Amino acid sequence: MATEKDQEFVEYIVKAIVDNPDDVKTSRTVDEMGVLITLDVNPDDMGMVIGREGATAKSLRTLLRVVGARNNARVNLKINEPAGSKRGGKKNTSKKSEENEDDNNKGLEDVVDDLKI
Repeated sequence: MATEKDQEFVEYIVKAIVDNPDDVKTSRTVDEMGVLITLDVNPDDMGMVIGREGATAKSLRTLLRVVGARNNARVNLKINEPAGSKRGGKKNTSKKSEENEDDNNKGLEDVVDDLKI
């Protein structure tokens, strides 16, 4: 097996990416399915580890497959979501969005007043 070289590889890469490298922790378990490396990072660093549309995480998993293949092992990565983290959608801060929000809060009289010429 890779004798923990895969775990060291993940730690090295992730610590180079994040702002809080001291908070990076990994654990390694081996079972009949292969090797599972579990990654824990600071909640502020989750975005950097995941990347835009998951690109960074996907790349890291691809590299781990290569490391595993060289050692005849199947290596998978699980990224734990930190406690208290919030998943939020994109915030639309455009002027058009603000106008639409104002329109949604208008009463009937306001709308009628807007229609008067």
